[in-house]
Amino acid sequence: MGVEMLALVMLVAFAAGWVDAVVGGGGLLQLPALLLVPGLAPVQALATNKLSSIFGTATASVTYVRRIRPDMRTALPMAGFAVAGSFGGAAVATVLPPEVFKPIIVVALLSVAIFVAVRPMMGAATSLRFERGRHLVIACALGVVIGFYDGLLGPGTGTFLIIALVSVLGYDFMASSAKAKIVNLGTNLGALALFIPTGNVVWGLGLSMAVMNMAGGYLGSRTAIAKGSGFVRVVFLIVVGVLILKLGHDVWVESIAGRI
Repeated sequence: MGVEMLALVMLVAFAAGWVDAVVGGGGLLQLPALLLVPGLAPVQALATNKLSSIFGTATASVTYVRRIRPDMRTALPMAGFAVAGSFGGAAVATVLPPEVFKPIIVVALLSVAIFVAVRPMMGAATSLRFERGRHLVIACALGVVIGFYDGLLGPGTGTFLIIALVSVLGYDFMASSAKAKIVNLGTNLGALALFIPTGNVVWGLGLSMAVMNMAGGYLGSRTAIAKGSGFVRVVFLIVVGVLILKLGHDVWVESIAGRI
């Protein structure tokens, strides 16, 4: 790897850590950059991305826990079920092409973006839905579903978690970002439990990127805490828009390739 490529990957790792700490979706930056590295197979890029990301996610999680003090009675069980979901998604990915799900996800994302955009007060303040027992059951179910998505496809997992926590459970954007980091940490652990034994992680590159990802994650979480839910909402809509364009482009390219 040349110096220019290494510098690009390190810069992207920092930016990805920042974005991921605020609203999720850092993999949209980091994974494409890794795919540009000469000689790196796609599965190695995916595994190395997870290694780097877990350090940034852990850093952001600790910062949020110390400063926001999210309700761990919801976050931890949700994270546990998300780990199980990510294993299931990875298993399905081995027998069913992820491309089958992409058009559905694009439509869902577009609907959510419009819904959040036209309701400016949504996520401005916490207004929890459902009584405690049902609240926890729904949170765990969401953890399984989004963990499954992370194992199957991956991009924007943190963003999907924030969508679910705001729109379904009634948390504000700040509390949702904090909980999303904890749950996303679980999904990353689940993925690495599969990738490490298979030898797909490029440790030197992954750990070097992890340092930058941690720095970005720390700065991103501090920025989100300082700016508040309104700032997180704006960045959320931007990241969702990018995710729609990215997955929409994938669907378009795959449909064209299928006709040739």
